[in-house]
Amino acid sequence: MSKPGLRVLIIGGYGTFGGRIATLLADEPGLTLVIAGRSAGKAATFCAALARARGATRLSALAFDRDGDLTPQLSAAAPDLVIDATGPFQVYGDAPYRVVQACLDLGLPYLDLADGADFVMGIQAFDGAARARGVPVLSGVSSFPVLTAAAVRHLTPGWTAVTGITAGVAPSPYAVVGANVLRAIASYAGRPVPLMRDGAWTQGQAMTEVRRRTIAPPGVLPLRNTRFALVEVPDLRVLPPLWPEMRDIWVGAGTRPESVHRVMTTLAWLVRLKVLPSLLPLAPLFHWGAGILRWGEHRGGMVVEVTGRDAEGRPATRSWHMVAEGDDGPYIPAMPAAALVRRWLAGLPPPAGARAAVTDLELADYQPLFAPRDIHTGVRDTPGPETPLFAQVMGTEAWDRQPAAWRALHTLPTDGPGIWRGCAAVTRGRSPLARLAALVVGFPPSGTDVPVTVTLSRTAEDGELWVRDFAGRRFASRQSLGRGRNEHLVVESFGPAAFAMALVANADGVTLVLRRWTLFGLPLPLWLAPRSDATETVASTPGGDRFHFNVRLSHPLAGLIVHYRGWLGPG
Repeated sequence: MSKPGLRVLIIGGYGTFGGRIATLLADEPGLTLVIAGRSAGKAATFCAALARARGATRLSALAFDRDGDLTPQLSAAAPDLVIDATGPFQVYGDAPYRVVQACLDLGLPYLDLADGADFVMGIQAFDGAARARGVPVLSGVSSFPVLTAAAVRHLTPGWTAVTGITAGVAPSPYAVVGANVLRAIASYAGRPVPLMRDGAWTQGQAMTEVRRRTIAPPGVLPLRNTRFALVEVPDLRVLPPLWPEMRDIWVGAGTRPESVHRVMTTLAWLVRLKVLPSLLPLAPLFHWGAGILRWGEHRGGMVVEVTGRDAEGRPATRSWHMVAEGDDGPYIPAMPAAALVRRWLAGLPPPAGARAAVTDLELADYQPLFAPRDIHTGVRDTPGPETPLFAQVMGTEAWDRQPAAWRALHTLPTDGPGIWRGCAAVTRGRSPLARLAALVVGFPPSGTDVPVTVTLSRTAEDGELWVRDFAGRRFASRQSLGRGRNEHLVVESFGPAAFAMALVANADGVTLVLRRWTLFGLPLPLWLAPRSDATETVASTPGGDRFHFNVRLSHPLAGLIVHYRGWLGPG
């Protein structure tokens, strides 16, 4: 059990990751944080700024040289816990565990944020000494591998086997990336990395193996389809032993903008082909570019997918998705350390021993840190053949939360088409381009109290045909499940134009948000696309809940094309 209060020394405490750990813990009154680094002035400046912003935690600045004589420095700091938030751990040289050994000599608990597989695996050599001193020595206390492992356990309760893990992280293009992170990536780019494939240990090729995925928590606006490249992270080595029937593991990073990602993978290929010996000399250039080459959405995320056998022994696939908005995402790699410190303060320190920290936190331990931030998570299951189209797109977690009247409209009968009738108001645009677009599609003329019939039927491709009849004026569209770059989107086609939309659930209903579009199969930029504001809601009436729709289509060149809104009930 920990004594009242806790004094935590953060080596690299004013750096990228150390500073985020301190920020996450700055509202803990029972905590003293010693912010340590080579510059006492920078440490003091950081402490002053953090105290003004938060103020509950006691803060202390300390000059600390990680490469100096560690024993007197640690003794003078007198911590109850040491967190090493420096790095890159991949290039620590001939004595990578100097801090670990010094902590053990003094009987001090130790955590680090190492993302190098060799370093994290090597921590096991200190297990006997850590147990003898009765202290925990935990390595890899970051998203990879702690959050990955916690997500896998969250996805697989009762499973009889986990056979495959695929994970990826896609940071916001506006996230501040530390120089040490880029040095680490540059050190292994294009080089072989050990991993398990087809049940055997083999080698993958870092930063040159690529896959695409869409990170999409149920009911949340997904990230754009992201290109991931294989990275050398501890997960590849420390997770397979946790699940004895593991056959495959793959972990990637999806740097954005994608054009920057493609440049990095091209350079990695030059190392793989032995044209360049290493990208490490280019790390400063990468760091400079990371601060300039920023565009796109200020959002990041993570996905963990598992395959295996469920409680009944049937093949199963599930995935956990997380999206973090704005500046909240960069704090996630620092959250495992913050969560462990909070458990320490609550009298629940980790057991003694030296290990990768893959069993010391569960997903529930993250929730107090996720909750005050704009971070959304959820689970997706593989849908069955009879799962409604919209349930497949938005995820059953979000589907089940929607009102029954909304789900009823989007659930096609098994014995024929679904027919819904109601009333609408229609407003048509007046510009020549708006009139032409309305004529081509067949949109109805302006009117109030217009009788509406919507007929929904299945198509041969497992999609849906929607035929809308506004007082005899009919127009139709086809809706289908997005594939490839349209993963987790619903694709609605009007003739040669196809619009891939996300289904976003909010307090007002479900909004259809345009993410991609094509014309005659050719992808086109969104700024050329028609603007679509489409919301589906449910309203209570004396006769029961009623489905309502509100669709407004416009274009920058044409202005308003059509706006139709109204209600529908079973026909």
